[in-house]
Amino acid sequence: MKFSEFSYEHLDFEELKKEYEEKLEALRNSKDAASFMEVFNGLNTFRGHIDSMRAICSVRHTIDTSDDYYDKENEYWDQTSPLLQEYETELARIMLESPFRKETDIPEAYYLSLENQLKSFSPEIIEDMQEENSLVTEYGKLKASAKIEFEGETYNLASIAVKMNDDDREIRKNATIAYNRFFEENEEKFDEIYDRLVKIRDRMAKKLGFENFIPLGYLRMNRLDYDQNMVKNYRDQVIADIVPLTIELREKQAKRIGVDRLECYDLGYNFRTGNPKPHGTLDELVDAALKMYREMSPETGDFFQTMVDQELFDLPTRPNKEMGGYCTGFYDYKVPFIFANTNGTSGDVDVLTHEAGHAFQAYCTFKNVTIPDLMFPTMESAEIHSMSMEFFAHPWSHLFFKEEAEKYHYFHISDCLKFLPYGCLVDHFQHEVYEHPQMTPAERKACWRRLEKIYKPDVNYEGFDLLERGGFFFRQGHIFQAPFYYIDYTLAQVCALQFFVRMLKKDENCWKDYVHICCLGGTKTFTQIVKEANLIVPFEEGCLKEVSVRMKEELDKVDDSKF
Repeated sequence: MKFSEFSYEHLDFEELKKEYEEKLEALRNSKDAASFMEVFNGLNTFRGHIDSMRAICSVRHTIDTSDDYYDKENEYWDQTSPLLQEYETELARIMLESPFRKETDIPEAYYLSLENQLKSFSPEIIEDMQEENSLVTEYGKLKASAKIEFEGETYNLASIAVKMNDDDREIRKNATIAYNRFFEENEEKFDEIYDRLVKIRDRMAKKLGFENFIPLGYLRMNRLDYDQNMVKNYRDQVIADIVPLTIELREKQAKRIGVDRLECYDLGYNFRTGNPKPHGTLDELVDAALKMYREMSPETGDFFQTMVDQELFDLPTRPNKEMGGYCTGFYDYKVPFIFANTNGTSGDVDVLTHEAGHAFQAYCTFKNVTIPDLMFPTMESAEIHSMSMEFFAHPWSHLFFKEEAEKYHYFHISDCLKFLPYGCLVDHFQHEVYEHPQMTPAERKACWRRLEKIYKPDVNYEGFDLLERGGFFFRQGHIFQAPFYYIDYTLAQVCALQFFVRMLKKDENCWKDYVHICCLGGTKTFTQIVKEANLIVPFEEGCLKEVSVRMKEELDKVDDSKF
């Protein structure tokens, strides 16, 4: 069955409420472990159906934000999801207090997650959660509304990226000016949305008894086995071990493209001969991905054939389509879905590897796990699957980039390294913001710029007023939509780079370990999954030093001047 044929039904809250109450009462009154598990499994099927309808609605809404029906349904879920949280919280209480807990084989990670859930919710914050959801939707719509006029054509925020990386420096500069003009013209709106989000989140935290939003944010991100002090120490390691390497990489980039100093509109342009671009139409790239996954392993071949046959992705950018990319899944249909905005850059291939890594994990987990909460692991673990798949795809890069495959490898590795400080910057900024929720919009922008000079000290924004004042963060959706998410990408990137090192060493257990953690889903915590994969936990002293040294060696093998 193709995604377009998947059934969507409006779920009435009063009916859901009644069924929730009946099932929770039956679970509470179970006489033995067998009857308890029977009710629990039925409850999971019910909850999985709710998740499926919510996910189908979300996908169809983001594919076309102008669709009135799914726009209204999305608003309905924005208001209804917080109401359902009350029943999820009651389920958590029942599960944690159950006398049958030790008689079942439910993973301990599930119970740790339930404990976080109890600490992060109260009926008192339902209205705040509804308002937060509405503002997040407003932010997405604002970015999706961008119509950027440039050289007689109209672009959105995704499609103009091609011009921002053009071989002609003047075109890059003018396209970057046009891109940033959208944020300048809407500066007040972005500031207002974020200011309201910060204050709502701070208010929720205080209602729940926290000093500020940071501990609540960690609970909502379902941090199971590390805290903000461990994250701070990790960020400090990035500053010490990775930032100097990224400065060196940008110095080499400037020399490579023949400029005395990189301007902000040069940062995305890596080679004198142009950035590596995929060769072929989008359909041809999908065909190449299918060939790659068939050759990679039987598991990945079956997986991607299913994605193609059931049309489980929407890839091209279009007017009124929400920006960004993601992978989700449908419990009822036991399949994942990939959403993206391709634009003719190397990022199009990353979609077919990164998001496919998420989707492959979901595909594996749907076969092994029945509890909806454990279909995906916590976010930092989930990103291991996606970022590692980007490296596992390297031997097939020629299918996408032809003669530019080596250039793409150099670009991909260096880009991954340059990302680590940026990801830590996003995280550090959010800690500062939520520690000081009364900061004005101007003070927040100044904070971003101050931190930017720590994590990216060589980057300048001369001639770009909003960026010089610290307005770059407007474009980073995670800051608005999923606070404290972004550090997850960097933690996972360090794990993916370790997989890459093992690939280079031709470690025969490398792929086996990867598939193993894909099948685990969310049944283990982050550090447990890293150890199951036989990798070093990123918080450990020296981990980043080893990664940086090994990646520098790999890059130094390549004569980048030929690019």
